[in-house]
Amino acid sequence: MRKAPFDVAVMFIPPAMAKAAALDAITAGAKLLVVLTEHIPAQDVMAVLLAARRSGTRIVGPNTAGLVTPGEGFVGIMPSHNPNVFRAGSVGVISRSGSLGTLVALNLTRAGIGQSAFIGIGGDPMIGTTTRDALQALDEDERTDAVVLVGEIGGSMEEKAAEYAAAMTKPVVAFIAGRAAPPGKKMGHAGAIVTGNSGSYAAKRTALERAGVLVAETPRDIPAALSRRFAERTGGRDSAAMPRKTA
Repeated sequence: MRKAPFDVAVMFIPPAMAKAAALDAITAGAKLLVVLTEHIPAQDVMAVLLAARRSGTRIVGPNTAGLVTPGEGFVGIMPSHNPNVFRAGSVGVISRSGSLGTLVALNLTRAGIGQSAFIGIGGDPMIGTTTRDALQALDEDERTDAVVLVGEIGGSMEEKAAEYAAAMTKPVVAFIAGRAAPPGKKMGHAGAIVTGNSGSYAAKRTALERAGVLVAETPRDIPAALSRRFAERTGGRDSAAMPRKTA
């Protein structure tokens, strides 16, 4: 097949057909492939990620709710068209969970804080764009003044993101879901499994706080946490440094 690169492809494909569809999109020259499908066999995901790495295609997902640039467009199943949820602004949101990401955007919008982007990385154990990858992308984005990181128990992505966050100048606020989950319990996503202390709420929170990230107790507390972080960084003197409000 002759390559004719294009910007983005999105997959609404059953798990058994996902590998073939993804490889077709990669071969055709997709620069970005957003994979909404969950429960794709692990060996199929590995094959797709390897092909994407070789071709330079960025994968978001599997099991992602998609991407949103408020006021401009979206790819996936997020309610980007609802002005009560998403408003253009300068706070980037990263989330494994589409529902939690929607709640966070809603709380920000209600507080008058708009979003520069929403990145739903996906809830499967193996994904193409990690929390750290998304954090770096928003750190390098000129329209983003601060980042909200929505994580959950299981895996080590939040800890790895914390290593990057420690060197950032942009404020980062986080919320970690699953605080009350018992060890060994899967909560919602396939990647949300805690084994011993690995991937636990305490381990993630400790890593983030050591990196200077303010961890909110609930999603409702995130707007206030953002304001607090900006006030701490400016000594309360520079109101222009606050995240830009919605229109």
